[in-house]
Amino acid sequence: MNEWQSYPWLTPLWHQWQGALTRNVLPNALLLNSAEELGAEALVNQLAQTLLCQHSDIEPCGFCHSCSLFLARNHPDFHSLNPEKSGKSITVDQIRQCNRLAQESSQLGGYRVFIIEPADAMNEAAANALLKTLEEPGLRCYFILMTAHPQRLLPTILSRCQQWYLATPSTQTSLEWLSQRGQHHITAAMLKLNSGSPLRAERFFRDDQWSAYQKVESEFLAVLLNESADEAPLVSAIITETLPRLAWLWHLLCDGQKTHFSLNDATLLPGAQRLAEVPYFRLQRMSQSLVALMQQLRTHSGLNEELLVMNWLIESREDVCL
Repeated sequence: MNEWQSYPWLTPLWHQWQGALTRNVLPNALLLNSAEELGAEALVNQLAQTLLCQHSDIEPCGFCHSCSLFLARNHPDFHSLNPEKSGKSITVDQIRQCNRLAQESSQLGGYRVFIIEPADAMNEAAANALLKTLEEPGLRCYFILMTAHPQRLLPTILSRCQQWYLATPSTQTSLEWLSQRGQHHITAAMLKLNSGSPLRAERFFRDDQWSAYQKVESEFLAVLLNESADEAPLVSAIITETLPRLAWLWHLLCDGQKTHFSLNDATLLPGAQRLAEVPYFRLQRMSQSLVALMQQLRTHSGLNEELLVMNWLIESREDVCL
């Protein structure tokens, strides 16, 4: 079984791509919008291998010279562009090199495939350098861009690509898949904390992050509902992984708001019922200010995370105690 076949939620999109290949209408520039950690890379590799395969037009044969080179990660006509360092940009020099390769002939006489991932990591100069190549790609050349954040791409990039969407699997599909892998203890609430990704939820449970969440939840409720509680232990717990753990609290606040409308379902986090003690409009205001804080931290590097988180907690508690 190929890697992508291990993830049943990839099958519908693969069938759509196969249909486009069969009708010969697959465009030269594709943009795949997918949330993180859904296995999209495996699906894109399946498409790339299919395009490069010498014996089949709708799925890779796995045996030809091209497939052998691809599986050995040594195919001369397959190029993957990623940031040179984690958290850094894809640079204009990387794109210029890509553009040069796109104008050259295929070394094996077939297609050339370029994957850019994550596409939103291109800085503005890099994105602008790619535009002309997307408009006039070389002969028998495909560009596949991948992103979890299409809103961060230039409108001109978006307009030059045919967009495809990989849907996050339903909770039922994810839980069934996890159960088949022996992960019976992973709950719908754990999936929610991991943006619905069963792959992330599996790692979350394996790394005992549920215990970490429970500790953060308990300390947050204490700080919010007890004027004498010390914020420092909670702040220390949050800033070990600031954005992911602030996202935990955002989900908790959203669940607290749901309890005001009696929306009690299996995905509610354990502490949601206690948050029903806080008026709805205050929970809403806290979640909105938390979103603003998270956006600030994503946008600006070098900020004092500890101070900003502490300020948000203090303001939230003061708002609740008014």
